[in-house]
Amino acid sequence: MGLMDKISGRAKKAAGDATDSASLRQQGRKEERKGEAKEDAARAQEEADQKSREAQDLDRKT
Repeated sequence: MGLMDKISGRAKKAAGDATDSASLRQQGRKEERKGEAKEDAARAQEEADQKSREAQDLDRKT
């Protein structure tokens, strides 16, 4: 999900550079940051899920 935002953001930044459009470059930067934030959130969620599974395993063992 975040990867698509990053790719389209980079494309918009490149288009903004090619057309000398500051607003298009800004849109591209924002979209890239949105993609990075989504990836960070997905990583954090995966870590939380892993910790939850570890805690459940420990509960079953005790």
